[in-house]
Amino acid sequence: MADHKHIPVETIPEVEIVDKVTGFWQQNSKNILIGVAAIVIIAGGVAGYKYFISGPKTEKANEAIFRAENYFRMDSLQLALNGDATNPGFIKIIDRYSGTPAANLSKFYAGASYLRLGDYAKAEKYLKDFSTGAPQINARAKSLLADTYSEQGKKEEAAKLYREAAGLFDKDEFNSSEYLFRAGYLYESLGKNAEAIEAYKTIKEKYPRTERGFEVDKYLARLGETE
Repeated sequence: MADHKHIPVETIPEVEIVDKVTGFWQQNSKNILIGVAAIVIIAGGVAGYKYFISGPKTEKANEAIFRAENYFRMDSLQLALNGDATNPGFIKIIDRYSGTPAANLSKFYAGASYLRLGDYAKAEKYLKDFSTGAPQINARAKSLLADTYSEQGKKEEAAKLYREAAGLFDKDEFNSSEYLFRAGYLYESLGKNAEAIEAYKTIKEKYPRTERGFEVDKYLARLGETE
């Protein structure tokens, strides 16, 4: 990589840097949405399905979120959020079944849905309210919240959350390297070269066989980091 010339970050058009992150949803939102659903299902019990206690409220909440999840997986986001003539959506589940695991999980789904629809303020609101002890889902939730910050121009907050998300479940090499990459790009746009270099080097060291790992040298080179 010694033949790479140092390109100061200030010469990189800011719109290019920001678009790499803020345009992510425009290009990949449907695939990510499917991935969100898959992660929740695979992780199982993030909403506490296996911990559901008996009782009318939790049983009804369980039934309601099952129907809303079906709409979510079909990418019918308005129906997932607002329900249909007979079934409540995530928004009503949050209100009607407050305190249940289903209501908590509905916040995650609502945030992901609003992010897909481009309503970043609402996405931020619901994702902030979601909580889980499952590292994989926590990482995903933080990355989605970082997406909302990025889309709203809150670049420093977004970069910080991307870095946190990358460290929560680092066995997921694909997503962890992607989160670090987005953090690095945002730090570049802020002129925080040291932080950007740190993020890129972590990709190179921990995730060299990922897509981002294969291409990270060129981003390091333009920041003056060559081998």
